[in-house]
Amino acid sequence: MADPVDRVYLRHSTDKQTDARQRHALRPLLAAGAPVYEDPATSSRILSIEREGFQKLLAEAAVGDTIRIADAARLFRSVADVLALRPVLERRGLHLRVESGLLSGIDLAATDSGTTMVVNVLASVLQFQRELIAENTVEGVAAAKAAGKTLGRPTALDAGEVADLLKAYREGTAVRALARQYGIDPRTVRRVLDDAGARTVPDDLVGLLDGDQDDVADDGQAMPADPVAVVDVPGLVAEHLADVPNYAVRQALAAGQTIRRGQGYSVRVTAPVSVHAAMIEHSATALMRSPAGRKAHRIHSDRVTGVRITP
Repeated sequence: MADPVDRVYLRHSTDKQTDARQRHALRPLLAAGAPVYEDPATSSRILSIEREGFQKLLAEAAVGDTIRIADAARLFRSVADVLALRPVLERRGLHLRVESGLLSGIDLAATDSGTTMVVNVLASVLQFQRELIAENTVEGVAAAKAAGKTLGRPTALDAGEVADLLKAYREGTAVRALARQYGIDPRTVRRVLDDAGARTVPDDLVGLLDGDQDDVADDGQAMPADPVAVVDVPGLVAEHLADVPNYAVRQALAAGQTIRRGQGYSVRVTAPVSVHAAMIEHSATALMRSPAGRKAHRIHSDRVTGVRITP
């Protein structure tokens, strides 16, 4: 059996910050050649188990390995994050240690009652600190606006152009056509549409349902009006759709096959494209409230619009 490995995890919140202080606290481990996993410019609001660098660490870690962090806030900053993280570490037999401060002697992945209490109290304090910072930021922004200051980066479109763009989109103009018309990136168009709540179903899917795609298959046969497609619906999306009033959506999910993917899962659904479109519409608003939800919504939308329809 291989010897346990110390694995260093680094994270900072914005591209204006660095991990210099963390590296200083972890320098003996770095000097010894410990493998390093990083999530640069990654908000603490994204749960640790959903970050790319930390997911890579979990994928490569073996039972008995220890995750080393400079301070607890690098890995978690909310009670929800702790509740999601600790069971994962326990199942994988991993340890978690902070390299400096009062917590340096504690394995934060231990499941005894004392450690559980300490970690939950710590997470509550860190969450309070984050929320306090957010409140101060909101108050600062409000004060700056009241003083007549313009905040944020300059917008690509003025208010009149935004109104015209929204009107054209609602009348059927495609995103890429709008991007060419205004000389901006399609992603900017989508951001404007999303900010206005004008876009819930991706344009490629709208086009498919409205006949904006080729309606003849490769073998020359006519495509069905509402073709059937197989799509893996992310677990988070499926959970938001469990109680929707649309019977066809609920029936399609109930008949789907659950596919386990590491710590998550998907539901493989075979249904008409119109049902997949309804899933996106019914789940979009709720999913947009969190980073994890927005990611799941994007993945689901991409999977639906990327299916190859065959008669």
